[in-house]
Amino acid sequence: MFANLKTSLAALIAIFIFASFNVRAELVAIPALKTHVTDLTQTLTSEQQNQLEAKLSAFEQQSGSQVAVLMVPSTQPEDIAQYSIRVVDAWKLGREKPDDGLLILVAKNDHKMRIEVGYGLEGAIPDLTAKRVITEVMAPSFKQNDFYGGINNATDKLIALISGEQLPAPNKQAASNDSFDNMLPLLLFGGLVLGGILRAIFGHFFGGVLNGGAIAVLAWMLGGGVLAAILFGAIAFVFTLIGPVGLSQMGGGGFAGGRSGGGTFSGGGGGFGGGGASGNW
Repeated sequence: MFANLKTSLAALIAIFIFASFNVRAELVAIPALKTHVTDLTQTLTSEQQNQLEAKLSAFEQQSGSQVAVLMVPSTQPEDIAQYSIRVVDAWKLGREKPDDGLLILVAKNDHKMRIEVGYGLEGAIPDLTAKRVITEVMAPSFKQNDFYGGINNATDKLIALISGEQLPAPNKQAASNDSFDNMLPLLLFGGLVLGGILRAIFGHFFGGVLNGGAIAVLAWMLGGGVLAAILFGAIAFVFTLIGPVGLSQMGGGGFAGGRSGGGTFSGGGGGFGGGGASGNW
């Protein structure tokens, strides 16, 4: 009798474990965080995504707070609140200590949306306020299939609320690095042009020395730091020294590697505790 009971219990445990693995395997995957706006439904046009991305990126540089948008077809079999927590746990939006991250999640086929609020923003955006943004701003536009309008207006409202909160100032060094990164193409192109002029006047070696020094000083003035100044100065010297023939022999790549497509976006370690609200349309 006890042997049969043990066998039955073992079988039940095995079934439970198997079922748990199946449920886990069916959960919607969390996409990699690369930009402020991630649309897996192909609802937003490229121009609309770019406009939202520019606004949210500018707000992050200004305030330090991170606001992200995620559109997925469905969160099933999970409730949207459960999936949302998994997303913010993986993405870690917002800075670590102020925990000033926020996620706007839209499950298009489920007709559900959620605003997930980081710990540090729960005072500026309490659950009731998040619910009002969903019902009064997002839902009416979504019912008209105007997803961009609903998301755009919601981000405007949420940004205004966050701006009224007393948060730590953004990291100036990070902003300086972003500015330097944006100047890289112009800096490298200018080094090539100036190198050609100086090489023609002073020769390969002395032209390279002058060009390397000029580019090093410019890189330092743009906020790249001493190491960046030395690196770009050395590159400018070498490329001036070898000239266009040397560049063509290297495959014509030159400085083309660069940071194509701009910088990457990643979370800053912010924490979430389930604050926010869900809704449907």
